[in-house]
Amino acid sequence: MNNRMTYILPGLVVVAALALSSVFIVDPRQQALVLQFGKVVQVRKTPGLGFKIPVIQQVVRYDGRILGLRTEPLEITPLDNRRLVVDAFARWRIVDLVKFRQATGPEGVRFAQNRLEQILNAVVRQVLGSVPSDKIVSNDRTNLMTQIRDLARQEADSLGIDVIDVRLTRTDLPDQNLASTYDRMKAERHREAAQELALGTQEAQTIRATADRNALVLTSEARKQAEVIRGQADAQGNDIAAKAYGANPEFFAYYRSLQAYKKALSGQTTTIVMEPKGQFFDYLSTESGKAAPAPAAGK
Repeated sequence: MNNRMTYILPGLVVVAALALSSVFIVDPRQQALVLQFGKVVQVRKTPGLGFKIPVIQQVVRYDGRILGLRTEPLEITPLDNRRLVVDAFARWRIVDLVKFRQATGPEGVRFAQNRLEQILNAVVRQVLGSVPSDKIVSNDRTNLMTQIRDLARQEADSLGIDVIDVRLTRTDLPDQNLASTYDRMKAERHREAAQELALGTQEAQTIRATADRNALVLTSEARKQAEVIRGQADAQGNDIAAKAYGANPEFFAYYRSLQAYKKALSGQTTTIVMEPKGQFFDYLSTESGKAAPAPAAGK
């Protein structure tokens, strides 16, 4: 009995080990292939338990999720010969396990990443090299990224993968061109500023000349009207004075003398040199305030 148990227990262990090795589990995030001597004999895309022949068959698992790939910076030459440095980010996934295994071999995802980066670099050069740099650096690059994705998808179909999306993450000038580009932009802004300043100066001169001309016209018109009014006032004043003189010549003479006194004696340091008996003070030298009558001729 002991001899029989000695042989049975190892056998049971071997059978249990073979049974366990024939079962495999596919994670919900994975897909699996069952290979027999390197040939695909089973494809598992759904999660759960699977079975294989122990020792003879092996299970190879691949990520079933969407994967990302960021390319290295790539220098391109657009249609207008302005060099740019761009890099892209692609999202992809495995859609055909058999084709993927045949194309990538044992390296699997690593080989696919390297091959897809080569495809993206070639497609990016092709698409961005056919348009001017203004379209590349603009905010709306959807059409360009769609073209890159479609061409990359066609090229990557032989790998059994699907390129879901491609995004241009950076579009910059090369470092050696930045300084010259900034200098050129600065010179262009200075030129525009000088042009605007010249236009402003010209406009200011035009406005100033117009204002001076209008002021001169208005001043001349005002002076003309002032002269006309002054002339009319003088005429009215002379008319009134003539009427007043005709009505009372003696009062008129008296009023004229008072006006002359007012003008002559208005200053604080007025000095008058004249004969004491001059006619200028006739109204001040008589008691009645009347001018003395002129002496008769010959007396």
